[in-house]
Amino acid sequence: MPSRDYANTVDVEDNSALVQENLDPEPTNPSWRLSFPHVLVATISSFLFGYHLGVVNEPLESISLDLGFNGNTLAEGLVVSTCLGGAFIGSLFSGWIADGIGRRRAFQLCALPMIIGAAISATTTTLAGMLFGRLLVGTGMGLGPPVAALYVTEVSPAFVRGTYGSFIQIATCLGLMGALFIGIPVRDIAGWWRICFWVSAIPAGILAFAMMFCAESPHWLYKQGRSSEAEIEFEKLLGGAHVKFAMHELSKLDRGDETDTVKITELIYGRHFRVVFIGSTLFALQQLSGINAVFYFSSTVFKSVGVPSDLANVFVGIANLLGSVTAMLLMDKLGRKVLLLGSFFGMAVSMGLQVAGASPYMSGSGALYLSVGGMLMFVFTFALGAGPVPGLLLPEIFPSRIRAKAMAVCMSVHWVINFFVGLLFLRLLEQLGPQLLYTIFATFCLMAVVFVKRNVMETKGKSLQEIEIALLPQE
Repeated sequence: MPSRDYANTVDVEDNSALVQENLDPEPTNPSWRLSFPHVLVATISSFLFGYHLGVVNEPLESISLDLGFNGNTLAEGLVVSTCLGGAFIGSLFSGWIADGIGRRRAFQLCALPMIIGAAISATTTTLAGMLFGRLLVGTGMGLGPPVAALYVTEVSPAFVRGTYGSFIQIATCLGLMGALFIGIPVRDIAGWWRICFWVSAIPAGILAFAMMFCAESPHWLYKQGRSSEAEIEFEKLLGGAHVKFAMHELSKLDRGDETDTVKITELIYGRHFRVVFIGSTLFALQQLSGINAVFYFSSTVFKSVGVPSDLANVFVGIANLLGSVTAMLLMDKLGRKVLLLGSFFGMAVSMGLQVAGASPYMSGSGALYLSVGGMLMFVFTFALGAGPVPGLLLPEIFPSRIRAKAMAVCMSVHWVINFFVGLLFLRLLEQLGPQLLYTIFATFCLMAVVFVKRNVMETKGKSLQEIEIALLPQE
């Protein structure tokens, strides 16, 4: 940036007169076009997250034949779940990495194991090589989403923050559909599954390269005591007319030089316990609603009513994408809390339809419409709020000082419950039957409605500083 533009930059803390003149925000919102490219690059990590979640679904049979573990259900399960184990590790350290080296470098760091892991998976001739590659990819997958949620929240203007936050869910959805699309030729072309892994290295490389040209989070820079650099980044993201007000908003809060002193105990039972509890519970209820059981095992359910698995996956993908786009359009109009309430209630109703469809008193086309319609409605209503909102809402309600580390704790809860739901779903379906299991999922959805109603505040249109001041724990 030209030095003349910043020759007279003054630290906001030392310039109270200037700050006093700029107490009120500019009469117009900053242009969304300035921050849009930065958000778009960040959501590549979410696309990769979705792609790697779905990349082994279609090719798993070919992989097991080529690598010599066909028929070994434990090995097949490990190829899927090793990735989730890696994601847990990545998410656990994401907060410390994002606070330590900054958001941009954290993105580049998450791309590295994805590229290396994809290359190992694509070239391996053994099960051990495949599992090692999937573990590496998983660490990148775990690191990416919490950093993306932080970055998008911190670089977005308040009036479009909800819309931009929805991009994360849409990108994840497109990644899942991309994996499905790339996997189509796997039954006809020998070794095509290797191409499926190689393809994923391309967006990972683009993410690592493009992040060199993106803005660093001004919130992170300010926490490091680098106010002049934070002003420069705000100018890139908001335009010159909005820089002084944005810096004034940051100056209302502690600079946070003591970031390194944030301990895990402070998050689990200290002064910030309440917001971390809300975040962890939201992610737990998101997973206990049964969404990943639906995603992982939708093909089985559709097959039982005579719908081919590839067609089932297409239907689920379309429902997910439609819900995500609708959420994007409504997020900054209706607000986060309304979408969460409507989403969880809609999911409970959808599970009720599937319970009715599984009833012995229901048969023929009635059972088909209830089962398939209930599942598609469930996916749509999930994508409307329960999917995108927690990842956006939590960085909004967490104080700046603990934001990255608190997100790491909540995402770790997400991955642990995700793993156990995936591990136990089929066994529970066998033991309890679909009616009882779907009733349990519906109950969790209704519990989520009550929890959101009582504990979640609306953040639509508010600056991060306004939200933080409203939620500051009483000393």
